[in-house]
Amino acid sequence: MSNPILALIPSGQKATKVYSVLPSDGSGDFTFDRDTVATRVRKDGLIEEVAADIPRLDWLNSNCPNLLLEPSSSNLVPYSEDFSQWTVSSTTVSASTIPAPTGKPTAYKLLATNADANHQLNSDTFAIVSGAITGSLFVKKGNLNFIRLRFNGSTSTVRAWFDIQNGVVGTVDAGGQSSIEDYGNGWYRCTLTETVNTAATSSASLQIFLNESDAQTTWDADGDEYAYIFGAQIEQKSASTSYIPNLSTGSTTRNVDICTDAGDANTFNDNEGVLYAEIAALANDGTSRRISLSDGGSSDRLEIFYGTIANRIDYHIYSGSSFQASGFSLLSSATDFNKIAVKYKENDFALWVNGTEASTDPSGNTPIGLNKLQLQDATGSNDFYGKVKDLRYYDTALTDAELKKLTT
Repeated sequence: MSNPILALIPSGQKATKVYSVLPSDGSGDFTFDRDTVATRVRKDGLIEEVAADIPRLDWLNSNCPNLLLEPSSSNLVPYSEDFSQWTVSSTTVSASTIPAPTGKPTAYKLLATNADANHQLNSDTFAIVSGAITGSLFVKKGNLNFIRLRFNGSTSTVRAWFDIQNGVVGTVDAGGQSSIEDYGNGWYRCTLTETVNTAATSSASLQIFLNESDAQTTWDADGDEYAYIFGAQIEQKSASTSYIPNLSTGSTTRNVDICTDAGDANTFNDNEGVLYAEIAALANDGTSRRISLSDGGSSDRLEIFYGTIANRIDYHIYSGSSFQASGFSLLSSATDFNKIAVKYKENDFALWVNGTEASTDPSGNTPIGLNKLQLQDATGSNDFYGKVKDLRYYDTALTDAELKKLTT
């Protein structure tokens, strides 16, 4: 197999720049923009904050980094790390020397008091609107196995229990979606999503409950049962994004990641080629998230994208503003990493996914004037939100055997 002409295997970056391994003259490097600080997971598994315009090479649960690209989001919950500002009920909360997921001794100990009650901790209220809302919290087992999350103030009152002994989701009320993710050193990020309807109040709070078992509510504590907590987050989104510290009242916003403008007219071949990506979506949220190879506009372009249909990858090709070819493949999970390749050549187009030819299109012209590869659509919209482990461009139409090997 020939070598790619352009290859982004996330490893090098600086302010406003993501370096591509190929070509060596720098013409394949991406321009990067994000106007605020953001967090990532380092190689050692710890969360760290990076400055504005610094691309995030994220190592969460991986032996190699991926380029993390996220939409703008805000953490609505006040004092996301200072739980002494929250309201206790049949619990006590105290600062701990246990290292948080940041490696710093900023975790809190949540202790049930000696009572038969709901043992809970409530945030201050935050403003909400109708639509999806997602809460998350980092939790580490003390001597209790379960923790429960709930939004107070939304009409559906969805609850979710999390088994922090085994790292699995327990019972979830109807209308809720939950997940749990291992952050290492005994820490799990527990996430609950529900839909707030228009009859809900305009404000809510996040409630954290200690529990001995799944689906439990009130229980009789001896006064020595506890767990550790860190980093609460509330987002008006259908899935959680990376942690956004909100260290006072109000909210804190992380701006969108934008990655564009790799390559030039000398990089790409108008007659034939292959665009390959090993990528994972952040969520099945029905939004359009695109990777484009184009002439800098909408007339001539190849786009790979997640769209409105869950767990599906599509491609479209246009030449001279006219539609030429398309195809799609259903995925086991769009949020897992999938290996995707689109071959283009006159009257010979194909989509390969995870070692299988998923679709072919035997008729059409190729796009011309190709001069730009970017992680958004050809007109600068529909930014790609997800994780990029590998992105390559080949200036020849690879054989079926080569495409199978590339995507396996």
